[in-house]
Amino acid sequence: RHFVDQALTPAQSYEKLTSEDEGVADQEGPSTREKTKEEVTEPSNQLELIQEPEEIKHPSLTLQFTFKALCETLKKLPEDDFRMFKWKLWTHYPQPFSASQSMDIVDLVDRLLESFTCEMSVQITRTILVSISKKNVAEHLRMLYIKNQIRHELCELMIQKYSEVSITEGQTMPLDDIYVDVNTFSRSDNGPNVEHEVLQITKAPTKKKPGDRLSLAETLSQEWITKTYARQVYLYGLAGSGKSMFVKKLALDWARGRSHQHFSFVYVITIREMNEYLETKISLMDIVNKLYPMAKRIKTEGLRYEENEALFIFDGLDEYPEEFNFMRTEIHSDASSPMTMRVLLVNLLRGRFLSRSRFVITSRPHADRCAPWDGHYDEIEMGSFSNANKDEYFRKRFKDPNQAARVIEHVKSLKTLHIMCCLPLFCMLLADEYQRVFRESPEGKLPTNMTYMYTKLLLKLVHIRRTRKPAFSPEDELKLLMDLGKFAFTLLEKGQFHMNRSKCPDFSHIEAVNRSGICMQYTTTPFVLCHEDVVCFLHPTVQEYMAALYAYLSFRNHDKNIFDQSVKNKLKLSHKGHRITELYKAAVEKSLQCPDGKLDLFLRFLFGMGCKTNQELLLPFHKPSAKPWFYVQKNKITSLSNQGISEGGLNANTHFPYFYI
Repeated sequence: RHFVDQALTPAQSYEKLTSEDEGVADQEGPSTREKTKEEVTEPSNQLELIQEPEEIKHPSLTLQFTFKALCETLKKLPEDDFRMFKWKLWTHYPQPFSASQSMDIVDLVDRLLESFTCEMSVQITRTILVSISKKNVAEHLRMLYIKNQIRHELCELMIQKYSEVSITEGQTMPLDDIYVDVNTFSRSDNGPNVEHEVLQITKAPTKKKPGDRLSLAETLSQEWITKTYARQVYLYGLAGSGKSMFVKKLALDWARGRSHQHFSFVYVITIREMNEYLETKISLMDIVNKLYPMAKRIKTEGLRYEENEALFIFDGLDEYPEEFNFMRTEIHSDASSPMTMRVLLVNLLRGRFLSRSRFVITSRPHADRCAPWDGHYDEIEMGSFSNANKDEYFRKRFKDPNQAARVIEHVKSLKTLHIMCCLPLFCMLLADEYQRVFRESPEGKLPTNMTYMYTKLLLKLVHIRRTRKPAFSPEDELKLLMDLGKFAFTLLEKGQFHMNRSKCPDFSHIEAVNRSGICMQYTTTPFVLCHEDVVCFLHPTVQEYMAALYAYLSFRNHDKNIFDQSVKNKLKLSHKGHRITELYKAAVEKSLQCPDGKLDLFLRFLFGMGCKTNQELLLPFHKPSAKPWFYVQKNKITSLSNQGISEGGLNANTHFPYFYI
């Protein structure tokens, strides 16, 4: 393995080089080191350098890097050749190297850098190595400093791209100031978070052991690499779980020398960037070179990536619009050969390219596997925000400690919102809303509208979906939401929060799982050697929200009360058309038949959708041909729920906590 270290700045190199001399230098005369350099500028036997020092001058050629590179290079010489090297050095520069024969490698390199600049030291070493017929060792030194130049430029580009991130429209923050280290799990298919305010929900049965929690620095660490033979790692995570932020932070920490320094090169490529070449043939290396122009020098300088030297990260595999066919796609192993994007990605997932490099592929959990069944790879999964992570995120978003404390206390008082903050995207939306309140009035009252925030989450997921497939018509989009809502309501009536995929209704699993972000699929192992694919929603409360949305849109767009067929004592509806109060009465009556409270949050969401603020958010899903609508005041909703409770003889505190709709 070859060493390519991160470069210090020229100022740091100069400071390190001269710090000791400055303490003893005479104020009126030149330093000892300056005298030495002047004396050796006229060697007794002129050495003709194979390349002028100015030709390799570069900010990456620092004192620290040069010292390590020269030491590593000279260690490749046998003992006799090293003695010859020292003799040649003494022949051309007798004064600084008069005692060179007694010097070891460290002392010799130290004396060389005391006497000459970094550029001059490198060229003297290369020239003497060639003169003693060690061209291969001289070439190794050239390779080291060229790769270090490429690395330096790559680090600068990564810092430029990822040092700041957008947290909301028109507002950016330094990534280091906003990032919260969400642990990854060393195993995938861990399923959703099923914590719930009202219900006790169990996950699908499985015999698998949960994976270990890994920090960002531990993921793909040197220790990790030594324990696995897999060159590919799939990083799975729900929509909004922070996969892209994780990738950006990893690249930024590498560029700033904080972690993953065992990789000399890190390239981040989004599938969205690769999708620009769907209609053309292009090679993998052409894509890399277009995004990272400095990488072209690897080929033009006649270099290659050494074992585990380069890390390629492909972010957002679920954004690729086509399906993968591993059985009927031709095999390619040349990363420089042009091919269609489908062929390129299939062979990338097969592990055919760049056999010495490492690959990370991020994706939402796919409805159909995006990795070949016979491939050799590791799978890890993004975790969710812990309670400590939630508090840390809000403290980072709100720089005013008093505001941060208010937000944390407020969110904790709303149990469902606090639970849902396990999803980083939801945390971000909540923080955006509270920042808007503080901008309008620093002492303003923080909102408690739960339905409003879930609608914001749905709109955000729909927006992300539209950016991935703009051709998806509004009618198809609404149909998918209605299908998912009906599926959610059917499960809710049965008291279920997951279903085996083989028993799911006939809607597009590709759209529901891969692209909408509302559903997820994971594999369970109920028995040894028995695997079952399970479909569920992002979170049980998302299922309850989608069921309420289905009831609301059925009534709003189709004048249909979904409870007509399920409530025994049907309510007579007005001849002038359904009124929303009648829908609510039917929903309350249905809920009263469920003593376990399984429809409590569903009813809270449904009531919330009758409020003006939430209906305005839901306008994109309203059909223009629907009948006129009116808004319901919160006191009317409370009156309806209290009436249903009194008629049902049930406890209001247990079954109808509708204070935050």
